[in-house]
Amino acid sequence: MGGPGSACALPVTFTLAERWKAVAVDTGRLTAEAGDDVDADVLDAVLRQGPVRAACEADAKPAGHIGFLRVWTGDGGGDDARTVLEAFVAAQEHTSGARYRSFTSGGLTGAEVAYRYGGGLPQGAKPERALAVVTPDGPVVLHLGGLDGAEFRAMTPAFELARDTLRAV
Repeated sequence: MGGPGSACALPVTFTLAERWKAVAVDTGRLTAEAGDDVDADVLDAVLRQGPVRAACEADAKPAGHIGFLRVWTGDGGGDDARTVLEAFVAAQEHTSGARYRSFTSGGLTGAEVAYRYGGGLPQGAKPERALAVVTPDGPVVLHLGGLDGAEFRAMTPAFELARDTLRAV
């Protein structure tokens, strides 16, 4: 995913888990279609998280799971991967227990976080994971979230496959 001819043009590529379906998020089109019907701040809150904006999402439903691996991209700048990732998690709100670590894949060095999200969910806080790398074209964040803890655990191998095959374009 991410390379020429893929569903999403990204500054990185990675292997998408079998049967997951990727779709580009066209923020310009969504903003234009929303027009005056949707408050600009609400739309921005959906399409932007911290320093990055939605670029692509891979749906796990075709693989039998309820959740997404979302890809967020940002403009070039001076922030390192950890700083980008901390801002991403902080912008989500209702998070706790963030544990950060560094990783290297395909010549890229990045930061990864495991945390819990509990924004008023009836089942309580659920686990989530994200990673960030910084490319010459800007930061890239991959985020895995599922319906609940069981779905998250079932989808974790897809996140790890993406991380372990991550390469700059």
